Amino acid sequence: MKFKRQRSQEVGVDLTPLIDVVFLLLIFFMVSTTFTRESHLQVELPKADARPAESETRQIDVVINAQGQYYVNDKPLINNQRVTLERAVKDLTTGDNSLPFIITADARTPHQFVVRAMDVAGTLGFSKLSITTERNVNEG
Repeated sequence: MKFKRQRSQEVGVDLTPLIDVVFLLLIFFMVSTTFTRESHLQVELPKADARPAESETRQIDVVINAQGQYYVNDKPLINNQRVTLERAVKDLTTGDNSLPFIITADARTPHQFVVRAMDVAGTLGFSKLSITTERNVNEG
């Protein structure tokens, strides 16, 4: 008996689906990438001899350090109790609660002390309450 020899097929990897996937990934990354367009303009400002007018704006600055110690307009308080903070703010405002009330707290300050300062501002009737933050340079 004579048998025909079977041809041996070449074993290979079909690269067509792999190339399709790579192109799809390339298109996906091209579409989803945000490009920052920065313009660096050189602007030379005009010179002036006049000094800026110094306006005396009164405000209440409450600074809270990491340990919870209060400073009202750069003066440290003897303790961090609510009554002490309220009395110090009342002494500075002399009843004028239209002044801006600015709270600046360390990032490690316990939440309790910031809320206490906000509560004092609300109790005394301040409507212009601000909390100082630092701008994140990574965001636009």
